[in-house]
Amino acid sequence: MVDEDSLREQLEELQTQHKQLDDQILHMSQAGAVDFLTIAKLKKEKLRLKDMISRIESMLIPDILA
Repeated sequence: MVDEDSLREQLEELQTQHKQLDDQILHMSQAGAVDFLTIAKLKKEKLRLKDMISRIESMLIPDILA
């Protein structure tokens, strides 16, 4: 079993990275010369991080017996 505290730390780090990518994409989108390829790569990385965040969040939710 993975340590819950380490999962929470990892979750926090991933959320920070996700926010930084979001800010970077926004900044690049508003810039005069837009590099669509770079923005697409950043968005793909942002989606990858979001998937990892979702997986960790689901691991932190306790199983409920029906």
